[in-house]
Amino acid sequence: MEDQYFVAVKSEMTLQRAGFECVGLVNDAGDAFEVAREARPDLILMDIRFAGSSDGVKAATAIYRELGIRCIFASGHADSRTRHEARDARPLGWLDKPYGSAELVAAVTRGLAELDREDHGTH
Repeated sequence: MEDQYFVAVKSEMTLQRAGFECVGLVNDAGDAFEVAREARPDLILMDIRFAGSSDGVKAATAIYRELGIRCIFASGHADSRTRHEARDARPLGWLDKPYGSAELVAAVTRGLAELDREDHGTH
């Protein structure tokens, strides 16, 4: 768990330095839903696996279905079965762990651009 926390903090710092606003770090599905409901971020960087038995795919799917907020999944477990199970969350992308700062910023930039295109009806 400690390693995941440091990866999350580093990711948050990287995104903030790139000019993105981050609304919080969470380590379980319930907290993810609560922060999403309160903060209404444009997108979520969601790990496939949370601490304990929480499932990032189920959390992302619930957040999308109930709040309309999409995610970018980060995982070292992004096999085809996992990607298939995650399709209902309508992910904006996937980051394979380990990922670097440039990959993270590029993925978030692409995700936000996709949301902007969808909002304006262009593809």
